[in-house]
Amino acid sequence: MNKNGTLLVVDDNKNILTSLQYLLDSYFAQVLTLNSPVTLPTVLQQKRPDVVLLDMNFSSGLNTGNEGLYWLREIKRLRPQTQVVLFTAYADINLAVTGLKDGATDFVVKPWDNARLVQTLLEALDKSLQGKPKQKADFTPIYNKESQMYWGESAAIRPLKLTVKRVSTTDANILITGENGTGKDMLAHEVHRLSNRHEGPFVSVDMGAITETLFESELFGHVKGSFTDAHADRMGRFEAADGGTLFLDEIANLPLHLQPKLLTAIQKRSYVKVGSNAPQPTNIRLICATNRNLDEMVKQGDFREDLLYRINTIHLHIPALRERKEDILPLAERFLQQYNEQYGRHLKSISSEATAMLQKHPWYGNIRELQHTIEKAVIMADGVELKPEHLELNNTTKPASLQAEQQATPLQTLEAAEKDAIQRAMMEFEGNMTQVAQVLGISRQTLYSKIKRYGI
Repeated sequence: MNKNGTLLVVDDNKNILTSLQYLLDSYFAQVLTLNSPVTLPTVLQQKRPDVVLLDMNFSSGLNTGNEGLYWLREIKRLRPQTQVVLFTAYADINLAVTGLKDGATDFVVKPWDNARLVQTLLEALDKSLQGKPKQKADFTPIYNKESQMYWGESAAIRPLKLTVKRVSTTDANILITGENGTGKDMLAHEVHRLSNRHEGPFVSVDMGAITETLFESELFGHVKGSFTDAHADRMGRFEAADGGTLFLDEIANLPLHLQPKLLTAIQKRSYVKVGSNAPQPTNIRLICATNRNLDEMVKQGDFREDLLYRINTIHLHIPALRERKEDILPLAERFLQQYNEQYGRHLKSISSEATAMLQKHPWYGNIRELQHTIEKAVIMADGVELKPEHLELNNTTKPASLQAEQQATPLQTLEAAEKDAIQRAMMEFEGNMTQVAQVLGISRQTLYSKIKRYGI
């Protein structure tokens, strides 16, 4: 017979676990067992079982079923699509009704009848498989587990790399900032790849591309008949990202009057579909990104301060490419190899003159501009060497956002600028002098001398 689905059996009696393993292996593609519910949240996240057979009592001498009800609610909170069948030696009809009201699919009494138990679990599996919305594929691309991130070796990027490795394995909400083209989306993917949720989905949402009228439907989903064109139930992005990472790009584009709806979902870790009154629990890791100054937007009344606090547990800032010049040539060579393969070209090197042009260019469009420049050069070049005439680096006009930022900032003396840079680095890295020295490109001894000199 064809075997489908993953079953998780949670029971403190090891003999029962062994018996059920032998019995149910013939009916499920995978049968997992736990003799304690303590690690249930981790197993739910990593193994994503379709059905859980859950004992009601785990503590010696207790047979109230309250432990089972607690873990039932936790399973439905963390992974609502998983079907739960309760398992108890105490045939209490009131307990069964309570469990069913709390989301259990069915109830099996010990000692069990094998045929009845198998039938109950297979029915729960059918319900789980039928309940998996087909729309999920629309939101969840096949995830590449290989790193696509090029970190580089510049002093400006090293502290960011260290921070990412430290925070990725947590579930803390992350805010990524940086200019356009610095690779904020790439960094979000890297955080997901390094996280404990890497087996789960990575769902990306461009907040600037969602119309205000469809905001709730896009993020939270809707039920059939909730509005004129709602001809069927629809999954939202929060549900599609369950067990994985939800990436909200360009979060600053979210209108002020819609921000409370997102804040509520983040605070309560649940959402309500359009046309429904039933809260749906959500189990996501939230990453947001923007190229704008959210602190300034808060001061101007364009962004809610409480929402900023919620999404900014960890702040990761990607430096501009002109601040990490050592990484320009290695990146260019990576793109050269990539587009050689893509377009069937045979460029082997970048000439010294072209290298000098790449290093001198201000790259206001950052890595994205560099990538497009190399792609165009590979297409236009002939021969085996990339030369200056292939690069077409004539546009050195600063973007309006950078011009406005520089005009708003008065010129400083070199000493004042240096003092300001040290203070900002110390604030960014919370006084970690090793990281401060690394990002500034100086030794710790030099750093301490400058701190003393400027009276910081």
